[in-house]
Amino acid sequence: METFDKSLIYYFVGIKGTGMSALALVLDGEGYQVQGSDVATYFFTQQELDRRQIPIYEFSADNLKEGMFVIAGNAFPDDHPEIQRARELGLPLMRYHDFLGKLIENYTSIAITGSHGKTSTTGLMAHILSKLAPTSYLIGDGTGSGDEAATYFALEACEYRRHFLAYVPDYAIITNVDFDHPDYYQSIQDVFEAIQTFAHQAKKAIIACGEDDYLRQLEAEVPVHYYGFATDNEVYAANIERTTEGSSFDVYIHGEKFGRFDSPVYGKHNILNVLAVITVAYLEGFSADKIAEELASYGGVKRRFSTRELNQLTLIDDYAHHPSEIKATIDAAHQKYPDREIIAVFQPHTFSRTVALLNEFANALSVADQVYLVDIFTSAREKEGDISIEDLANLVVGGAEIISKDYLTPLMDYQDAVILFMGAGDIDKLSRQFEQVYSQQVANKF
Repeated sequence: METFDKSLIYYFVGIKGTGMSALALVLDGEGYQVQGSDVATYFFTQQELDRRQIPIYEFSADNLKEGMFVIAGNAFPDDHPEIQRARELGLPLMRYHDFLGKLIENYTSIAITGSHGKTSTTGLMAHILSKLAPTSYLIGDGTGSGDEAATYFALEACEYRRHFLAYVPDYAIITNVDFDHPDYYQSIQDVFEAIQTFAHQAKKAIIACGEDDYLRQLEAEVPVHYYGFATDNEVYAANIERTTEGSSFDVYIHGEKFGRFDSPVYGKHNILNVLAVITVAYLEGFSADKIAEELASYGGVKRRFSTRELNQLTLIDDYAHHPSEIKATIDAAHQKYPDREIIAVFQPHTFSRTVALLNEFANALSVADQVYLVDIFTSAREKEGDISIEDLANLVVGGAEIISKDYLTPLMDYQDAVILFMGAGDIDKLSRQFEQVYSQQVANKF
């Protein structure tokens, strides 16, 4: 079991990354000395870092000193000046995922992975478990919390580039298997093989969605507890009521009613997420009444169906960037707002994903009442590609209009509608810009 020296300064190269900032917050909460570096540009992740008074410097090799333990973000190559200086000084140095893998050895750990739903499920797991016992947690939306008395650790385990294989958790929650990250994975079978390898690393149990055909094929050395809607799952939901207030349902475990639960989140996919969390809590001996009490107070995570009201409009920001996630988000919107028009504004994320899933994107978006598209968001890995946003617009049933920060006119005439801003890029900035312009328009009318 790895122990880390609290007399050292833990220096984060790329501290504003969502995973890095969350890990920095965990270590700070657990009593470690933390600082780090990044570009000068302000990111939402630094809000909590600033509030904790964690020093943030601009990148410079001169930042590195004796007495530091360096944690390097995965976005930065080995020839980054700070990483090179750390090696020159002989400082202990680990990549983000390797450090996190060592850190969780000190707790009863729950790692949540899957193609979709990782962040939402980790957020829910962190919320409930931290109310039931001392818990540290790391969520992929940049949220992190450390408790010096923690006996549990809940973490989001990202499958990209198989980084999650650095983790050997007690429990592994696996939400689903789908083809994503086509710049790395070759096929859905390739994704499943990575998840299968991860499953072999769980030490106590695997909690897997029984509605997923691939996960039904899992092989493991520990018990696999399936959850879902069908009664052949070990844990299943029954007597489901979906309303504008959320979802209520009975949970059965081994055929016996465990309890009735009221969830304040929307969509069938979130019922599955709740079942996964309930399964872990049940296996750890927590009562249905306590779990239900904490579930009822859950407020969600960043950029997952984040809702705000604007005059007669409802604006929702969501990280959905895969066809399955888009379908789930639109389904949740229809549940919460059954009598209102659902407007989808979507920004594809990376050319490789858009090309690989072009028809699936078009089909998923076509469920909305109206569709608007924003140009494809490029990444550091992909600056250009052999596809355009017009290619997607032409496939959407009923058509789709292309908008941008310089052309928001098509959205300005909506009233009493729900506008979903979806994507993993900077679509949230467009959402805020629209909010500002629309508010000015309303003010000018009076």
